[in-house]
Amino acid sequence: MKSVLSIAALLLAPANAFAPTPVAFAPPSSSTRAAPGRHPRRSAFALGASKNRQKIASRTKWAEARGHGEDEDASSDAGRAPKLIIAGAPASGKGTQCELIKEKYGVVHLSTGDMLRAAVAAGTDVGKQAKDFMDSGKLVPDEVIIGVVKDRLDESDCAESGWLLDGFPRTPAQAEALADAGVSADCFIFLNVPDDVLVERVVGRRTDPETGKIYHMTFSPPEDEEVLARLEQRSDDTEEKVKVRLEQFHANVEAVKGSYTDISVEVDGTRKPDEVSATIMESIDAVFAA
Repeated sequence: MKSVLSIAALLLAPANAFAPTPVAFAPPSSSTRAAPGRHPRRSAFALGASKNRQKIASRTKWAEARGHGEDEDASSDAGRAPKLIIAGAPASGKGTQCELIKEKYGVVHLSTGDMLRAAVAAGTDVGKQAKDFMDSGKLVPDEVIIGVVKDRLDESDCAESGWLLDGFPRTPAQAEALADAGVSADCFIFLNVPDDVLVERVVGRRTDPETGKIYHMTFSPPEDEEVLARLEQRSDDTEEKVKVRLEQFHANVEAVKGSYTDISVEVDGTRKPDEVSATIMESIDAVFAA
């Protein structure tokens, strides 16, 4: 019984670039609107009970595999779930690592753009404020973005399963505002990749317009000559433009990292994805084993 209570305690206990960029908004289609009689916020955010049970079961299995529970005080960490932030420059590999973290820990993966669009579709108070700025083509101010993020993190799936903020906060002001709103993280993961490697990664990217699959002319070119012939390069995947994005990134990243010094983990992002993932997982596991 003590073991079960301790595992429950672990499960429930509290614990691209960094420059501001406009978020594109597409008005919700009829397929995304809540059905008559259904609450829009629940339609946009909340997971079904069965999915929540699956995530809790995943966290239970994760805790048991690490031996948590036998001699731990069940009352010491009540309500804890992973609260993670991952940061890195464009092409640092955040997308790949977010998927791996989500798969292993069952956390809710959150990006600012997705949260803003969902809040607008749900018709929340902060969503309505954000929509006014989006519709006028203006940047959504930090206070509105923080409100959207705070509301989303208060949703039941985030509270029960934990969350992973992808590339947010982007600026020192956002980091401070997030802290002022009472949002704290367990671990801040920073993927460190030199600029010359990032430029090579970005400039070599190509997209198949028919399938949407992304290739790299150096690291993963297509074997099919027909596919190779139709590949396209994004207009912002040029050396000049990526260097501008990196300048914006470096203008903010050190200050943002400074906001999370005590929980920061810097990972060499030049290694193979599975090696990067192993280091990240070890760091997260260490936080919850402490």
